[in-house]
Amino acid sequence: MPAARRMVTAIVRGWGVPLAPGVLQDVELCASEVIANALVHTQADCAVTVRRHAGRLRVEVADRCPALPRRERDAESCGGRGLLLVAELAHAWGWYPAGTGKVVWFEFLEPAEAPCPTHGWGTACDLHSLPEVA
Repeated sequence: MPAARRMVTAIVRGWGVPLAPGVLQDVELCASEVIANALVHTQADCAVTVRRHAGRLRVEVADRCPALPRRERDAESCGGRGLLLVAELAHAWGWYPAGTGKVVWFEFLEPAEAPCPTHGWGTACDLHSLPEVA
């Protein structure tokens, strides 16, 4: 799990998203919580996707468990507060069904001046001017 959360942070840094250090830590913490939920509750691998589009940074975690995510836990419980934390830190979060499981996602808003050389799809490496196609 630490490798997955570091991957999310590395992608965001690689894209040059100008997030304040505290906000980047919040992204990493939310990723950690959602990834941990997928691994603990499914006992299986999960898929992590990072997207950047229209001023939003979105992290999605897909698993194969049809059980719905729950935010509420009783006061005596030792765990189960991860999604409450995500709801508090992220600008938005949610889930949707996917295949036999679901995708849990969260989003952070970017500063308005943030450039996105790949328009949110993949990692930009050695970008060069492309010739125009008529």
